[in-house]
Amino acid sequence: MKINSLLKATYLLGTFAIISCSSDDDSNPPVDQISEPATYVFDRNGESTVSFSGQTTRIAMAEVIISKLKDNTQINAEAVLDAMFDHKEGVADFEDTDLNASDKSVRSKTAASRDFFFTNATESASVKMDFDGWIKSQVDDVFPNWSAPASAGVAGELQEAGGGSKRYVNAKGLELNQAFAKGLIGALMADQALNNYLGKLVLDEAENRANNDNEVVADGKNYTTMEHKWDEAYGYLYGASVDTANPNPTIGDDDSFLNKYIGRVEGDADFKGIAEKIYKAFKLGRAAIVAKKYDVRDEQAAIIREELSKVIAIRAVYYLQQGKNALEASTIDYASAFHDLSEGYGFIYSLQFTRRSDSAAPYFTRTEVQGFIDQLMSGTNGLWDVTPATLQSISETIAAKFSFTVAEAGSTN
Repeated sequence: MKINSLLKATYLLGTFAIISCSSDDDSNPPVDQISEPATYVFDRNGESTVSFSGQTTRIAMAEVIISKLKDNTQINAEAVLDAMFDHKEGVADFEDTDLNASDKSVRSKTAASRDFFFTNATESASVKMDFDGWIKSQVDDVFPNWSAPASAGVAGELQEAGGGSKRYVNAKGLELNQAFAKGLIGALMADQALNNYLGKLVLDEAENRANNDNEVVADGKNYTTMEHKWDEAYGYLYGASVDTANPNPTIGDDDSFLNKYIGRVEGDADFKGIAEKIYKAFKLGRAAIVAKKYDVRDEQAAIIREELSKVIAIRAVYYLQQGKNALEASTIDYASAFHDLSEGYGFIYSLQFTRRSDSAAPYFTRTEVQGFIDQLMSGTNGLWDVTPATLQSISETIAAKFSFTVAEAGSTN
């Protein structure tokens, strides 16, 4: 099972040759001598210094939650889902005993980055309330109407044309499980990677830089704190990969979150190479930490922020365009249209957690994101009333902030 494989992929062992990416080399080479390692493998004294088990665990927990959001047979479903989301160590919230034993939770790291939310507890709480609300509405509004046909203003089931998948929507046509899942891509994975672990407030906190310079490892560990923080960012992308040292995001089956959609964007000819660019920046940034070259580290962090933010924006526009195409068809398949638009809703929501490479600001603020969502869900019946013109307008606004066009992002993949 996917979840079992996630828990097994917690950290890596191995060595490789650069000048030198093994932290027991005290040399401090020039920038042009920092070689890109072949894979994400780093060691000290013959043992791996790479560890991101917490990220692997949270990805596994999130996978269970989004699967249970489509299980209308649960007793006390809201309480069950809330407990999974806000897991407490030792509580039997999951079928997996390793997850139950963990002190990690998804909710605690949602909208919790140092750069964006450390001094903005009100906005962090507001984001968490959105996820709580999607859980509650799924249980209160969608589950009771699971087998009833949905229509404008009525929650229920929609069947895709040609015997395709069944979709379960609220009264405004929104698949709440998709809003939750795609919203986590921004609020958990991207926010923690881009705005927390790759930020100087975390990487250079307290004595981190001096300890890294002197190879003072964390208590009881084989890594410096700075090395570990960088690895934790890496884990939110690749922590569920079959081969975490050399992930293949083009496969798209390792998880349901960032790694999956890096692969989807990579599969579009207009953006081919983006997966390698992100992976290369992670490797070179980690090698720069070993070499104590922090300007190179920060350059790679900026690349990761720009490219991952672009992935989120591309998929937001892609799903809006797929929904637009479905609504413009001679016979409208509302199940397919609303599925695409629900995914687009989640990616739009995630835009507030993107990060400009040259500043401590997102590409779109929470207020701007809420404006997009209001446009999508305006009118009495939300997605039942949205027009192709509105979808095109939002798409153009998003694409204009990035170096791609609506046509490029909206191509089939």
